[in-house]
Amino acid sequence: MRYPRIKDLREDQDLNQRELAEKLFLTRSAYSNYENGLRDVPAEVLGRLADYYNTSVDYLIGRTDERSPYPKGKK
Repeated sequence: MRYPRIKDLREDQDLNQRELAEKLFLTRSAYSNYENGLRDVPAEVLGRLADYYNTSVDYLIGRTDERSPYPKGKK
């Protein structure tokens, strides 16, 4: 599966793959594989990306065009 939005969001932040990979506690090569669709992004990493970009996992994977994150539920 391709994830074009994770590349677009990274470039919007003027980050290179190495910089973002470090923020996500990943190697650059692992992140590159996700961004280029060579490997599926694990749910844990999708969650970290959504938190970092303040968006939803659904936005990252293209299930919605709404960039705003979901509201937090009451605990």
